[in-house]
This record gives sequence, C-alpha cells and structure tokens, in this order.
Amino acid sequence: MSSPILLGIFIFSIIVQLSYVVYFFFRVFFISVSKQKISTSPKRKVSVIICAKNEAENLRNYLPAILSQDYLDDFGNPNFEVIVINDGSEDHTENILRTIERKFSHLRHISISSLTPRQFMGKKFALSKGVKEAKNEWLLGIDADCHPNSTQWLDRMVQSFYPDNQIVCGYGAYEYQPGFLNAFTRWETLHTFIQYASYAMAGKPYMGVGRNIAFTKRTFNQAQNNPIWNKLPSGDDDLLVRIVGNKNNVAINATEEAFTYSKSQPNWLSWLKQKQRHLSTGKYYHPTIKFLLGLYAVSHAAMWLLFFLLLNESNALLIIALLLLRCIPYWSIWHSAAKKMKEPNLGLWLPFCDIGWALYNFILSPFIFFKNQLQWK
Repeated sequence: MSSPILLGIFIFSIIVQLSYVVYFFFRVFFISVSKQKISTSPKRKVSVIICAKNEAENLRNYLPAILSQDYLDDFGNPNFEVIVINDGSEDHTENILRTIERKFSHLRHISISSLTPRQFMGKKFALSKGVKEAKNEWLLGIDADCHPNSTQWLDRMVQSFYPDNQIVCGYGAYEYQPGFLNAFTRWETLHTFIQYASYAMAGKPYMGVGRNIAFTKRTFNQAQNNPIWNKLPSGDDDLLVRIVGNKNNVAINATEEAFTYSKSQPNWLSWLKQKQRHLSTGKYYHPTIKFLLGLYAVSHAAMWLLFFLLLNESNALLIIALLLLRCIPYWSIWHSAAKKMKEPNLGLWLPFCDIGWALYNFILSPFIFFKNQLQWK
C-alpha cells in the first residue's frame, strides 16, 4: 500500500478520534462532583446486594464498612439492609457471615448450594435470589472484594436516584500500587468510565460496573426477563443498562464520597483473565453502540500503527504534528479526569497507556465479539 494511501488513512483516523472528543469525551468536564447535599427526607429504605463465591477474607475485611454506612432513619437506626448471597462457597464464607450477622442486625445472608438447580447462569442466579429477597425497591450493588470510599457512599449514591433516575452508575476504582500494571489498570478503568459516562450524558447509555451500581427492583426484573440476560454467567451490570437504560433514566455519580475501591490484579495473567470476563458482554451491546465503540478502537489502533510506519517518510514533521493535534486534547481530558476521580500518579504514564490500549484491543477483541465466558468466578 502506497504512502499517500497510508497517510490518508492516518488522517482519517485522526479526524475520527477528534470527533469522539468533540461529541462525547468533552462532556466529562461537566460531570458533577458536587458535595452539596440534596434533601431526601424522609430517607427511603434501600437494600445493598452482594454476591459472594469464596470471598471469606474479603467479606471479613470489607463488609463491616458497608454495614457501617451513615444512612440512618430519624431514630438513628440503619435505614438499609445488606443481603449477601453465598453462592456455593467452599471456603469459610458461611462462618464469616454468621459471625458478622451477630454484630449487625441489618445483615442477612442467603446460602445457595452448588447442587441447586439454576434458572440463570452464574452470578445472575445469585443476584436474582438477592433481589427477590430484598425488602426495598431501591437496590445497590457492590462486589465482595470492594469497599466504599466513605461512610457517605450509600447516601450519595441514593441521592442520584432523584428525580426520575432508575439506574445510577458510580465509579469503581482500584487502589494505587507502584508499577505499570497498576497504572494501566487504573487508567483503563478511568478511560472506560469516561466512555460510558460521556455516552450516557449524550443519551446513549450502554454499561455500568457491578462494583458500584444502583438500580430499582422493577428495572432489574425487567432486565432479567429479556432473552439476552441469560446469555452469560456475568455481565449483569452491562446488560442491565443495555436492556433498560435510556437517555432519561440513567445517572452518572462522580462524587468522591461515592467511589468504591478494590485491589488490582497482582500480575498480567490474572489481569488478562479478569478482562476476558469483563469484555465478553460487548457482543450484546446495541448495534449502534458496537459500531461507535468499534470505530473508536479501530481508529485508535490504526492511528498509532500508521504513526510509527510513516515516521520514516519525508513528511515526518507533519505526521508528528497531526498526532499531537489528537493527543493534546486526549491527554488533557485524561489528566483532568484523573484529578477529578482522584487517580494519583497517572500523568507520566498517559502516553504509554495510550499506546498500550491499541495492543490491549488487539489481544482481547476475540472476547468482545466471539467468546462467552462460562463461569463468573
């Protein structure tokens, strides 16, 4: 393929990338991080649902922080319940839950045997049990290996239900550790948040993260009655937004007090297995969303590949100038979003993460478009 054609594709990729900045990603600057309290008196009762499979130590470490949320009724009692579904665990999960229940009366747990016949695959069966047992219409989901950033997590997430929202997508962050794997994990999490938050703000919601999501019981029941709900053992967060979300009923919560945190994977192999599970829902997105996300990823990969191929040409200065035209607004947005979402020490890693994402898509694209994961744990 001749250089003029390669140059044309490179320029087209730059134009596509800049179009996404203009139409979608600049919206991130307008995500509210206000701490102003919205009146929710009297506070509505809510239910927190946690699905756990062999999570004894995580429950021991993190469940008390969820149970100790400052979300109280007028008499100073917890105005929420926490339901943990022990899905056939083979560790000490059952004993840990019984011990914690003796201290916190608003904790309940449901144990499911591994031999129990299942209407839904994987995590979705456990989640359906928790939703069915929940006493309240407003529900919050958080993973067993996560902890809230503050005692106000529950209160801040519930505030985003007003006035008519039925799904609230929060930020599920990873704890900081030195090294590129942790930096890339946190950047990719931030990048994903920028994508689904800006799409939702543009009236095209398509996903959330189960580490920090809120929804109504009616919304959940509507989603699980859809034929695509049971295509995967996980992906309940994405499919919930995919099936029920629209431009009027999905809210984005970027308040620091409403963040949740979990530990990132310790090595690249475990990270890769985690991402395979996360990305396998992509094939079930709405066709328009798949096209937009696909075009963004392909133009991103083409831009970086052609940049390195064209650097040896006589117009190398033009190639560098065009790349900077694209990179300056992107890196500025990422840097601003990192500050807003309290992601430390990402600035110097941004160019490497940007390039690495092209390789990331190449390696993991089969799991987006072709493969189903058969287990959720």
